[in-house]
Amino acid sequence: MKKKSPHFYFISSVLVVSSFFSGHVYAQKTPWIAPKDVAAVSNPLAGNTAVLGEAKKLYLSTCAPCHGQGGKGNGVAASALNPKPADHTSDAVQAQTDGALFWMISQGRNAMPQYKAVLTEKQRWELINYIRTLAKNKK
Repeated sequence: MKKKSPHFYFISSVLVVSSFFSGHVYAQKTPWIAPKDVAAVSNPLAGNTAVLGEAKKLYLSTCAPCHGQGGKGNGVAASALNPKPADHTSDAVQAQTDGALFWMISQGRNAMPQYKAVLTEKQRWELINYIRTLAKNKK
């Protein structure tokens, strides 16, 4: 069995604690909708498959603890989170514009960390390209 990194345990702990203290009941009742102006932003890396290798590594280290390796919202930290992490393979997530997903990743909400200070703009766009591939593997 592969040993988990200290980074993994730290992120998992932060997510669990932040979920508890973040008003999660309110969040469950409030849809997470990106402002129209940011939802209309185009992905500068759209269709760039050359970034998928690095994006997958980034997804597995940053997103998978909550969203799961296949993006179904079933990561190891998911059971402790309320609301539950989004299923990136779902029609609801895949229907979001790239700009909306970029905004959500950047801003965060509740247990979802704010990644604009952690990941570069390029890395966040790469993650969106990778998230788009998850629906193709939906089973």
